[in-house]
Amino acid sequence: MKKYFKIILVLFVSLNISFQGNTKDVPSSFADLAERVMPSVVNVSTTTTVTTQANPFPFQFPPGSPFEDMFKEFGTPQKRKSSALGSGFIIDEKGIVVTNNHVIQGAEDIVVRVNGDNEFKAKVIGADPGMDIAVLQMETDEKFEPVRFGDSDKARIGDWVIAIGNPFGFGGTVTSGIISARNRSIGLSRYEDFIQTDASINQGNSGGPLFNMDGEVIGINTAILGPSGSIGIGFSIPSNNAKKVIDQLIEFGETKRGWLGVRIQYVSKEIAEVEKLDKPRGALVASVADGSPSDDAGIKPGDIILEFDGKLINEMSELPKIVAATEVGKKVKVKIWRNQRELAKSIILGRLETSSDFKSQGKVTQKPKEKTIEGLKITVRLLDKKDVAERKLPKGTTGVVITKIEKDSPLNYLEVSNIIVEAQKKKINTIGDLDNIVKITLRSSEKTLLIAIYNNKNQRRYIGVKLN
Repeated sequence: MKKYFKIILVLFVSLNISFQGNTKDVPSSFADLAERVMPSVVNVSTTTTVTTQANPFPFQFPPGSPFEDMFKEFGTPQKRKSSALGSGFIIDEKGIVVTNNHVIQGAEDIVVRVNGDNEFKAKVIGADPGMDIAVLQMETDEKFEPVRFGDSDKARIGDWVIAIGNPFGFGGTVTSGIISARNRSIGLSRYEDFIQTDASINQGNSGGPLFNMDGEVIGINTAILGPSGSIGIGFSIPSNNAKKVIDQLIEFGETKRGWLGVRIQYVSKEIAEVEKLDKPRGALVASVADGSPSDDAGIKPGDIILEFDGKLINEMSELPKIVAATEVGKKVKVKIWRNQRELAKSIILGRLETSSDFKSQGKVTQKPKEKTIEGLKITVRLLDKKDVAERKLPKGTTGVVITKIEKDSPLNYLEVSNIIVEAQKKKINTIGDLDNIVKITLRSSEKTLLIAIYNNKNQRRYIGVKLN
């Protein structure tokens, strides 16, 4: 019995030691860490000239009054200096500073304050509005203490972090918290992959660093949730994402992002069902730009991109970030889903910054000959050559233009003047083509219809529709 008791006691002690070894204690103080990294954190102040119209009258019009706009031209233009404050951090002993693009955007003068006392003028080396990053060079020969970048991919939800910055002009302010979430998107740009933290971040913290407990920068504090200050939800650009952009800005003065040349959309449950895909995943190619890398590689509208350069695409939003981070000119393997089977394509990436965006202009002229598609509860007319020319659609485009949509239509979220060009992956040449495909689909067991449209911005999209 004593022998078994000793064995149990040894196991308990071993487990206890193992548990303690894998657990990080709550920091008793952040003082040593803050003291070590503080010299690398700077305050960034900018000056911009703003032109306003002086009121020529001895009274003010009520806000929103029509007289306010009517008489504003009689005022005298007056120029004044507007100042803004932000934060940043030094990444090179020669005085290279990283901050947010929105901190310095439009600035005429930039001053960087180090250690609260020393001020230096700075110039912009390069800026990237897409990820909201700017790189500055202080105009001095002095040497500085740079920060070290950490591996933001290793940062875990619940890890302790500290933020240092210049909130409301109070320089050298330290706040602490934990990583609240990863991979956040809040609608500021297409390349969002924020770290969320509850460390207090306020106005003026923008561009400041988010440190881990090793004193490494794992994020650039960029946004807050709340109109007037911190409510415990702040967002930081992960250092791994930022580092690639920073290196390009230093080397080239601009970014060089990869470009596929496709417009994509989410794969809905209905679309996955029609395509016989195991589940909604990947990025559905809605359209392909002429002469783009995807066009050259044989990618077609309706393809679903499942994998890019060895990385699985689980959601559509993942693809632009992965492509943008891939080297321009690299030959990558792309796996697509087409006609219910998987294919592989090789694509040589182009450069996003030199590509042309899709543009749409013109209005559709209504035509008298119309027909109601009962199964969809919409009224359509035939697309003609004049429509194609006015809307600047690809040559040879055929289809039908929606002229009316009933409230109980399964397409009631579309708009009049949207153009249906495909149904069940078959090109629509006549109104009868669409009507027949809808009738056949209604007689099927699944009753799921896949259509391709051009919306009123001339963006090509696929839509999965459940028919009643």
